[in-house]
Amino acid sequence: MYLTETHLQVRDMARSFANDVVRPVAEALDRDERFPNEIYEQMGELGLFGIGVPETMGGPGFDTLTYALVMEELSRGYASIADQCGLVELISTLLVRHGTESQRGGWLDDVIAAKTKVAYCITEPEAGTDVSGIRTEAKRDSDGWVLNGGKIWIHNAPVADVGFVLARTDKEAGHRGMSIFIVDLHAGGVERGPKEHKMGQRASQVGALTFTDVRLAQDALLGEEGRGFHMMMSVLDKGRVGIAALAVGIAQAGLEAAVDYAQQRKQFQKAIAEFQGVQWLLADMAKDIEAARLLVHAAAMKIDKGEDATKACSMAKCFAGDMAVARTADAVQVFGGSGYIRGFEVERLYRDAKITQIYEGTNQIQRMIIARELIKNGAAW
Repeated sequence: MYLTETHLQVRDMARSFANDVVRPVAEALDRDERFPNEIYEQMGELGLFGIGVPETMGGPGFDTLTYALVMEELSRGYASIADQCGLVELISTLLVRHGTESQRGGWLDDVIAAKTKVAYCITEPEAGTDVSGIRTEAKRDSDGWVLNGGKIWIHNAPVADVGFVLARTDKEAGHRGMSIFIVDLHAGGVERGPKEHKMGQRASQVGALTFTDVRLAQDALLGEEGRGFHMMMSVLDKGRVGIAALAVGIAQAGLEAAVDYAQQRKQFQKAIAEFQGVQWLLADMAKDIEAARLLVHAAAMKIDKGEDATKACSMAKCFAGDMAVARTADAVQVFGGSGYIRGFEVERLYRDAKITQIYEGTNQIQRMIIARELIKNGAAW
């Protein structure tokens, strides 16, 4: 078994937290679309944020495989909670890799301690998958920078304290003309749009941000000017592993619910688990979940070994996202009419799964990346 004792201990801790704290309130959080402040704070206390932050910088210093294990277990409780873990991991990774000592000192400790909520601000009306379409601009002035523009569908926009904003600093330089800025979202000139009402993962709030002549200090720039796109791309592999693990957790929760229900529900004087048609649904769910989990772990271990993990991460994300949608649909099928009713867990899981085919790069884009890597490097493994 490639999982170490540390891996198992952290996984079991996350599993217990999901079972005892998250799962009992998941349906209420989904219904009310409420940001779970109390759970967020507990995650910070347990060290479930900034999993990969080195111990020398105040984090636990765990590897990417540990991160994947935590994401799966949290998502098994409720994907909106895992989503917060993934968002903090992305932001903390950017700070660790590209932040100055002052920036890390000013933000990193509070972010991983859950004292500061973060948002990663990229998407715009004309810039989703095609990041080159962003129009938000940051211009230099004598005191620093002035930020103007707007973002949409930003996770945590309604509640975040700080945003990491991708903006153009050179209109003529294409991808090399983008930079990332650390923006206090309570500052003058920042306006939040209304909370969007989503299909799934409803407790992970999404909204718009508008920046009107927002003044930023010189040290608001993260890393080098013009390197924002490349910095963003540098964390995508890890981000895709996180979303893939989240998708596995959703599907795993669906399988557990379906197996339990199939043994309890009786038709024609016997449990529906005794019918071959139901057994085959359960078997297909189990084998595909295990296959996705192994893809996720393999991709995480490639990252941890310092190997080129792009193809592996895209394969894991694409397969796991498609699998989660298909297999939570099977869980609904096992429940029959009950699975179509609000208040049954599998109904929520089916809705929660869909976004895993879309965010962190759509699964169509993942297929393009996989094909590109095959053409560039060959099909040998």
